[in-house]
Amino acid sequence: MNVEMNDFQKMVVLIDADNTQLTKLEEVLHEVSTYGRIVVRKAYGNWKKRTLAKWEDEIKRLAIKAEQQFDYVAGKNTTDIAIVIDAMDLLHTGMYDAFVLVSSDSDFTPLAVRLKESGIYIIGVGEKKTPEAFCSACDNFIYLENLDSPASSKNNPENKSKKGSKKTNKKTDDDPITLHVGFAYPDIEEIHNLLGIAYEKFQDDDGYTPLTMAGNYIKRVRPEFNTKNYGYSKLSDLIKAFPELYEMKRYTSGSSSMIVYRCR
Repeated sequence: MNVEMNDFQKMVVLIDADNTQLTKLEEVLHEVSTYGRIVVRKAYGNWKKRTLAKWEDEIKRLAIKAEQQFDYVAGKNTTDIAIVIDAMDLLHTGMYDAFVLVSSDSDFTPLAVRLKESGIYIIGVGEKKTPEAFCSACDNFIYLENLDSPASSKNNPENKSKKGSKKTNKKTDDDPITLHVGFAYPDIEEIHNLLGIAYEKFQDDDGYTPLTMAGNYIKRVRPEFNTKNYGYSKLSDLIKAFPELYEMKRYTSGSSSMIVYRCR
């Protein structure tokens, strides 16, 4: 069983709101969470601008701290300087092991170079128009165009279930537990999407992904995740309930065992 993954414990995500796509923001956090635990989430911009008016609801929902940066001179964007200052302040605390710079602006190239010189792992996130210098200054660069939304992702198991299955999230007499009367079932579609992402990122040479690894990833993205909210006592029970979407098996070695799955 050979699965490679990053496991950074203290990641910083700094978002240049003037140079990234709001519609991709959640997908960015999903992707970055496959590398480790995000502990700092900040978005920078002049929130008084009409062009950023739609950001408020999304950054609240995603628990991102909004950093206000006024344009002191008309036509001059001071957001970049604010990000650089904060990045260096965070670097000098010595607390963080990875920085994520979300921007398509080449002005962040010197920052990426400086952070890497300090031994920090650097991930850049931007559009394909991002200059090569910025991409090369990062340890890894993620293009926004390659991040599919949950509804459009071809690897989303939920999309497959809609084509050939009538399996729903409604509770039946055979479900493993009974929840409180009046409990509102959350939408399971996103869980299927996250299981699909985990499968793509963490699968081994045989095409299987450890269930514990997938569960840890889902908790990074959705800290409130609990299988009991969906009517299942554990994640393996949820997987078993969708045989048209997943195949599951157990690896056993001596007294230890591990459950793995793959998407159909």
